[in-house]
Amino acid sequence: MLQVNEQIEKELSHYISVLNAPQIIKDAMDYSLQAGGKRIRPILLLATLQSFGQDVSKGITTACSLEMIHTYSLIHDDLPAMDNDDLRRGKPTNHIVFGDAYAILAGDGLLTYSFQLIAQDPKLSPDQKVRIIEFLAQCSGPEGMVGGQVADMQGENQNLSIDQLEYIHRNKTGKLLSFGVVAGAIIAEASNEQIDIMKTYAENIGLAFQIRDDILDIEGNEEIIGKPIGSDTGNLKSTYPALLTLEGAKERLHSHTSIAKEIIKDLNINTRLLEEIADLIEERDH
Repeated sequence: MLQVNEQIEKELSHYISVLNAPQIIKDAMDYSLQAGGKRIRPILLLATLQSFGQDVSKGITTACSLEMIHTYSLIHDDLPAMDNDDLRRGKPTNHIVFGDAYAILAGDGLLTYSFQLIAQDPKLSPDQKVRIIEFLAQCSGPEGMVGGQVADMQGENQNLSIDQLEYIHRNKTGKLLSFGVVAGAIIAEASNEQIDIMKTYAENIGLAFQIRDDILDIEGNEEIIGKPIGSDTGNLKSTYPALLTLEGAKERLHSHTSIAKEIIKDLNINTRLLEEIADLIEERDH
């Protein structure tokens, strides 16, 4: 996975460098893209391709586009009108460095540029481009990440049920994770039945990812995770540990990763990488 990460970092830098745009917006976009992170979404896409026995280079552009959308969402989440965070991945947030206006525009630039890159990708067929762009818009828009963010904001200062909390995280976090897996399957020309199985896998690791985030917000290391511990409590947000207890959240986390690993056994592919990613999500420390 290290080699995959290096390839993604290289391509992300390249795509920003070739932009015909004012330098300030390129700098602001690149600043947040290069802030590091787990790159779990593009890794999932490329791991899915590899699991289906495909050349991962077919999915590099889509993987980078996905990371751009994820990064745009972080830039906007950190703004004073949203979570008002000063640190992201151990570095000053985008608006602290470039100001609110350029941070907003950097997020807008990353969002729109991502669709341009997919549309121009010579390694995808026209049909694949349409399917991928449609699904990415759905996963990142009001029926996905944006809708989840709205529900998250509305849920502040309220005692949410576990179903309400799962709705937030299936959309705010899970939909983009699902996109990576499904897009990889589309590029690999998987059958509809295989794509449905991959969606179930992705939904479960998406929830596992968020539960692990909530656990780390309580018992993580601030220097490792790159943001203040207890920020969710400070923002008066409902979390899995708050609703289920810390031990209950850990049990729910293990249940979702176990379901994810079990469901993909029905696929006639090499699932080793996908199983390893599920384990990494359960055990990650940042």
